[in-house]
Amino acid sequence: MDYVSAIVPPLVMAILFTCVIITMIKHQGGANKREDAAVDAAFAQAEAARRAAAQER
Repeated sequence: MDYVSAIVPPLVMAILFTCVIITMIKHQGGANKREDAAVDAAFAQAEAARRAAAQER
């Protein structure tokens, strides 16, 4: 029975560590997608302003 009490704490810590890593990866991916969308929108706006300025000339 000593082997059960010896393996439980490392097993619990491994499971919790895995959950933390998965949570970090999931949240990081969401932030990158939003940032990429914001950068793409800014580039599109700048390109539209550049084309509008070029047409006025």
